[in-house]
Amino acid sequence: MKHKIDLSILKLLEKPVPAHVVELHRTLTSHGFQCHLVGGCVRDLLLGRKVQDVDITTDARPEDVVRIFRRTVPTGLQHGSVTVLLDSHPYEVTTYRTESEYTDARRPDRIEYASTLEEDLSRRDFTINALALNPATGELIDEFDGQADLERRIIRTIGRPEDRFFEDGLRPVRACRFRATLGFRIEKETHDAMLREDVRSRMKGVAIERFSDELWKGLKASHPSP
Repeated sequence: MKHKIDLSILKLLEKPVPAHVVELHRTLTSHGFQCHLVGGCVRDLLLGRKVQDVDITTDARPEDVVRIFRRTVPTGLQHGSVTVLLDSHPYEVTTYRTESEYTDARRPDRIEYASTLEEDLSRRDFTINALALNPATGELIDEFDGQADLERRIIRTIGRPEDRFFEDGLRPVRACRFRATLGFRIEKETHDAMLREDVRSRMKGVAIERFSDELWKGLKASHPSP
């Protein structure tokens, strides 16, 4: 599903980020590639919240990104990500990708590049994090009714909750973090899956650094008790 969004929301980004987003989009599209803002930054823009990090997704491969931008850092090539530096501001640019099984409940067994944005969005955790915005046209790509869930203030997984939680044991913790920081409620099917013993046991495989990062983000919320 696609919607048109008023691009004035980009003014919520601190300067010079809006200009950099335009430059990133112009550079990638002028070389024949696609470019969208994606994930949490789109969610927070739609909610009128302060954006912490700007993430860019594209069909350009990492080697293409390195080739067309003057200053880059190969920060996550194994994940398809390259950091682009514009006036010393870092922006993570990640290639569309799909992911296989998560044998260890922490990382996919292998990462393969996807051919479409829709494939990339389908691998994400929650509907409210699977939103992509074209910063030039205002087109919002919303394949999983994430915008409606934002309006309803609901945290809901993409597809079966058990599948998403078995892929990555950190996702139930992220659901709790979003409940605290956003003040949303967790959708019943998603919440019921979080209480399953086999789902909870997957959390044991999560690296303590990843767990503690989500924990501290949740504790910094205005009302951290959820």
